[in-house]
Amino acid sequence: MLTACIAFAFKHKGEEKNDINGAWHLQNDGEKEVLLFSDGYFSHTSYSIAKKTFIQTNGGPFEVTGEVLTILKEFDTGERELVGQQMKYTIAITDGQLTMDRGGKKTIWKRLDDGKDNLAGAWKITARKQNGIITQIHQMGTRKTVKILTGTRFQWAAINPGTKEFSGTGGGTYTFKDGKYTENIEFFSRDSSRVGASLSFDGKLENGEWHHSGKSSKGDDIYEVWGRVAGK
Repeated sequence: MLTACIAFAFKHKGEEKNDINGAWHLQNDGEKEVLLFSDGYFSHTSYSIAKKTFIQTNGGPFEVTGEVLTILKEFDTGERELVGQQMKYTIAITDGQLTMDRGGKKTIWKRLDDGKDNLAGAWKITARKQNGIITQIHQMGTRKTVKILTGTRFQWAAINPGTKEFSGTGGGTYTFKDGKYTENIEFFSRDSSRVGASLSFDGKLENGEWHHSGKSSKGDDIYEVWGRVAGK
């Protein structure tokens, strides 16, 4: 399994040859593994849709230089002690396949999308509307909630890289059309009963921020504002 990544410090290099951005997957005996790369941030998650089972996730910043993928772990549910460590992989992308080699161990991933969409990127929640007023979120220390979107897939993760704590994650596929953002949940670490559900929200991009409103999975009213992790 790919293990992965901490602070947002990397910039893309060498993408002309190995443009890794987008979503990739492996299928192993009913277990699905998905890699997301967007805006210099990535995640790797394993789960089973049929069994509604979340297995593991890890992620953080990444950099591609030539044929070398460097990742810096910001969260890892399987090997918490690796948070903060840097790892390197030799990669090659040909014919819609990503080959990754670390120490002679190779995996071959198939491309799901190329990461091109107006919502594609790595986002962090920055504000919420409460009592009709948008209030900035001032998170303590290194605690944060990030959301990675490629062309077709999403994943959010509530993490604290500084303490290596992990609070939860969920993800799957999404669509965004005519101001309507819809998530189709394929895994949810806190509550497997939500797997298979679809949630729709109103969404808009305004001054570089993503405004996201509607009903949460619990039926509560939400209005959230997300900014790009990279500050673009």
